[in-house]
Amino acid sequence: MNASGQDLTPWIGKRQTVNDIISPVQVRQMAATLNDAARMQQPDCAPLPAGWHWLYFNPLEIQSRLGPDGHPARGDFLPPVALERRMWAGSRLTWQRRFEVGMSIQKDSEILKISHKTGRSGDMVFVTVAHRYSDAQGVILEEEHDIVYRDTPSADEMAALQALGAQIRAGQHSFERQGRHVQAVQPDPVMLYRYSAATFNGHRIHYDVDYCRSVEGYPGLVVHGPLIATLLLNFAENHVAPERFIRTFEFKAQRPTFDLSGFHLHATPADGPDEELNIWSTNNTGQVGLDGRITLAPAAA
Repeated sequence: MNASGQDLTPWIGKRQTVNDIISPVQVRQMAATLNDAARMQQPDCAPLPAGWHWLYFNPLEIQSRLGPDGHPARGDFLPPVALERRMWAGSRLTWQRRFEVGMSIQKDSEILKISHKTGRSGDMVFVTVAHRYSDAQGVILEEEHDIVYRDTPSADEMAALQALGAQIRAGQHSFERQGRHVQAVQPDPVMLYRYSAATFNGHRIHYDVDYCRSVEGYPGLVVHGPLIATLLLNFAENHVAPERFIRTFEFKAQRPTFDLSGFHLHATPADGPDEELNIWSTNNTGQVGLDGRITLAPAAA
């Protein structure tokens, strides 16, 4: 399918508002998924870890209006891009303060830009959406989210993905880049299903392995981009810079990670101010998966 002839400019500037309450239900579900027994038992014991806001504000759509990939049909808020595959390409986030259980939050969203590109893998359409989360006290978080739409995989791409799957199953692994701090993560289908359930994410690449292999060409289930991003944020909060407040986080998704074997989280203080961290994941073969950077708020005196 070709997207080059589509005029999607009417969607630029489109806005949407969603209201939600930071319910303890999703907090307990996420805590259970990440083995956080204390938070599972007492979900309001502390402010939400960074990235857990992605558990909320997710679209609720009736079953008959879902697309073949499990996402809501396009053309309402998001543009009707004529490309089959959709992925989270990256985000840029700035926190003013933390979310807490019980907060009533308004999320205001606006489509900032839409661009069409053609590369070695075919047509791509990038959609950037700005989100602002606020309550009665003002803004909590501002976020820009990049979504990429891609065409169905070519025969060459399918072959390359299958070859990648064979490398993973053979245990081929070498870090493209290794951080000063490293943590291993072992994904499995249950973990991915539970995160999909907690975020009400119907995207079939995360739980339907037959769809992954036969339609999108992936060798296994795809680990959610926002799940990896959340794990990186929590790695920074809990191990690299404990008790520090994350002010900003930006990341780009470079390669997919699958449930076929473990992957790793990495962090290294950035050159220059000690308030910055380079943080990234490496996928099942050791290549960089998500590449990011964190800015910490100044330490309290």
